[in-house]
Amino acid sequence: MAEKVVDIQDLEYWYMQGTPMEVQALKGAHFDVYRGEVVAVLGHTGSGKSTLIQHLNGLLRPHKGHVRVLEYDLTDPNVDVKALRRRVGLVFQFPEAQLFERYVGDDVAFGPRQLGLSREEVRERVRTAMNAVGLDFETYKDRFTFSLSGGEKRRAALAGVLALRPEILVLDEPTAGLDPEGRRLILNLIRRLKEEWELTLILVTHDMDTVAEMADRCFVLADGRTVLSGTPREVFAHPEVLRELALDLPHPTEVTHRLAATGVPVRPDALTLDEAETAIRHVLANGSANT
Repeated sequence: MAEKVVDIQDLEYWYMQGTPMEVQALKGAHFDVYRGEVVAVLGHTGSGKSTLIQHLNGLLRPHKGHVRVLEYDLTDPNVDVKALRRRVGLVFQFPEAQLFERYVGDDVAFGPRQLGLSREEVRERVRTAMNAVGLDFETYKDRFTFSLSGGEKRRAALAGVLALRPEILVLDEPTAGLDPEGRRLILNLIRRLKEEWELTLILVTHDMDTVAEMADRCFVLADGRTVLSGTPREVFAHPEVLRELALDLPHPTEVTHRLAATGVPVRPDALTLDEAETAIRHVLANGSANT
């Protein structure tokens, strides 16, 4: 059985705890990830998704509950958070805002330099990471970060995280703000990085089609609690619950659910366009055979 690399149980967290402005963001959430998986975290704005993932590399520490990431117990006040952050990379929504150095190469090199690596090893990590995200090292290393396009900035920020050589990569809304072509390119890049870098991926997303295409399992949060979990097919089998939480179905699943609701004997749980097409063709073929 694969190694469990994230284990979160009964997690509670408050912002501005002990003040009149106190807000409880997590109210007993649970979440787990096994090595090599792609796991999606779903939920409407304010559900607790961002608070949850900030516990994964120690940006936040649990107030109650259990959080273990790799061999690090985040409830231990003496845990080596710096060591954890070298192994868990977190790319925030609109990661281009993470860029702060003047030159692209220096920005990607920032993390490796903090590790005390030699100049040659830092340079090699930067070269490998930039080339991996499609930013040719020789072409882009001396470019001004502000001169990059939006898509290039996103890839540069991702390269900066990859240069730390993480085992777990957390991506917060990786397709946010992208047109269909940009979405396709970033998802293909993520797939390739997962295989070539042997990454465990955690995706926080509102894009249900991305979940259907990529996730092995998913967790749905609402009001700081985990309310659904399972494979995408298992989670999307509860459309009424998801709609109550202001969450959509993947487009192919929405189509087959609607057809099934009108009495068409179609498989309602298609996740991809290919599955929906196959299900509809099956109905049409059987209908033709019975006439």
